[in-house]
Amino acid sequence: MNIVEYKELSKKIIGDAFSVYNEYKGGLLESAYQAAFVYLLRKNGFKVEEQKELPLFFRDVRLSKTYRMDIVINNQIILELKAVEEIRKEHRLQLFHYMRLTHIPIGLLINFSYSDGVHFEKYHFDETENRCKAF
Repeated sequence: MNIVEYKELSKKIIGDAFSVYNEYKGGLLESAYQAAFVYLLRKNGFKVEEQKELPLFFRDVRLSKTYRMDIVINNQIILELKAVEEIRKEHRLQLFHYMRLTHIPIGLLINFSYSDGVHFEKYHFDETENRCKAF
């Protein structure tokens, strides 16, 4: 996929996030938003993996530590969900680490704010520069 196709796909995903928020409003736990969001994404034809395990390796040895990514769509987009007042640097870094470790090119950080609606940030992992960039 090219960046234009990812932008279109991201727009549909973010639209589903707004649909969930419009139904529930603010104040729920992240897990409640995730359950409804996963339902809606699947209903709209996306291949969704939730709480996907991300094993950690060191020098080709699998370690006992694993991460769990909130949602992976079509094995091409990582969704990191939050239900906090505002997105913070550590939330971005969490997503960036997942993208770098998996080489999944697109990541969306989606926050179902307590009082202020849905906020989102879209990132592309640049393999040549080994960093994430907003798009």
